[in-house]
Amino acid sequence: MPSTVSAPPRGPSARPGYRAVLGAPHAGRTFAAALLGRLSYGVVPLALLLTVREATGSYSAAGAAMALFALASVLLSPVRAGLVDRHGPRRVLPPMAVLYGALLLAVVAATARPGVAPAAVGALVVAAGACTPPLGPVMRTFWRRLLPDPVLLRRAFSLDGVAEELLFVTGPLLVGLLLPVLGPGGAVVVGAGLLLAGALLLVASPVAAVGPDGRGETDGPDAPAEAHGADDPDAAAPPSGRRRRTPLGGGRALRAAVLASAVTGLALGALDLMVLAFAEDRGRPETVGWILAALSAGSAVGGLGLGALDRPVPNAVRLPLFTAGLGLALAAAGHAPGPVLLGVAVGVAGFFVSPALTTSYLVADEAVAPEARTRAGAWVNTAFNAGSAVGGAGVGLLVGHLPLPLCFALAAAPALAAVPVLLRMRDFGGSRSRRKADPAGEPAA
Repeated sequence: MPSTVSAPPRGPSARPGYRAVLGAPHAGRTFAAALLGRLSYGVVPLALLLTVREATGSYSAAGAAMALFALASVLLSPVRAGLVDRHGPRRVLPPMAVLYGALLLAVVAATARPGVAPAAVGALVVAAGACTPPLGPVMRTFWRRLLPDPVLLRRAFSLDGVAEELLFVTGPLLVGLLLPVLGPGGAVVVGAGLLLAGALLLVASPVAAVGPDGRGETDGPDAPAEAHGADDPDAAAPPSGRRRRTPLGGGRALRAAVLASAVTGLALGALDLMVLAFAEDRGRPETVGWILAALSAGSAVGGLGLGALDRPVPNAVRLPLFTAGLGLALAAAGHAPGPVLLGVAVGVAGFFVSPALTTSYLVADEAVAPEARTRAGAWVNTAFNAGSAVGGAGVGLLVGHLPLPLCFALAAAPALAAVPVLLRMRDFGGSRSRRKADPAGEPAA
């Protein structure tokens, strides 16, 4: 079993920062491998879109193929994560990554032939999407094994979320650099290679040898399970098998995490198109990039700021607080008189995005048994992506038919409506939820 960083001493003089996160044994190499593989998530979708468009000559065929790719990838993510939970990353990720890469290469080979049928290309694209390895959920599970201290774990999740967001910005830029040299098909090959290399390096980490209960692959039944922080307001006791009513479990805590992630994704999915409509309406389309950059910058500041807090508010308070902040900032953004103030308002909204998602992942991670953590994180991720798709499609039907301030308000409404629901579910925090358990050990409904 790989060694883990010990819990840092508490007190005003002990403030472990992000250096302590990356300085934990095996943390730096494991995180670097995960980031290398996850860079593919920013490269492959755009490269595939351009490849299919070039081969078929049809924007509609390319758009339909990529919509199905995203749908297969998102909806089957919990299934793939469940395989990792059941069989371990070393048994699942390598063959999954090889299959994913092979299917992407098959798409490139098929599109290189003249007159290829769009249906055949679409089938290969969908198959590739269905095999996308869940490197993000796996890495978040590894953080728990690397950092049993809850303060460092929160910082790790914050750093992970900010880094992942930056990868989705870097990926398309990398595609732009590759296109003049390799063409769209070559960019797809590079994306497949990034994921395969990252996945293989990730499972080569000693952390991957630890089972979901914290025991090594060769440890006996009496080996100690992984440690859990006991003195942090976010830390909850690991649910025993008896508390899990379903194979996944998690109860209201997991439902709260999924709900918060879904409404956050919905807000962001709607925002891109509304910013574009706003800029075009003001005759300033060149400001779109800067306004969306403000969103990313605000999210990075918020995420890193959350991780740097020494006295965090409990998750049960943070989750509705960040969701409300996002909704209010988004609603206010619709009343911005010009692009500059819209950029400020969007940056403020971004300030709540990464903290909301980080808290959602932490809540989900703490809500389930160790052997279900990868799947729980995948559900949070799936909720965000599904919400983003719904938000983008929904606001596309509204923009041009309703005033933009009303569109912003409607996009913010789900986040604001979720706040009272999250407040009613706020008794999922550590000790409080344990006090609500009945004598038989079942959690309160």
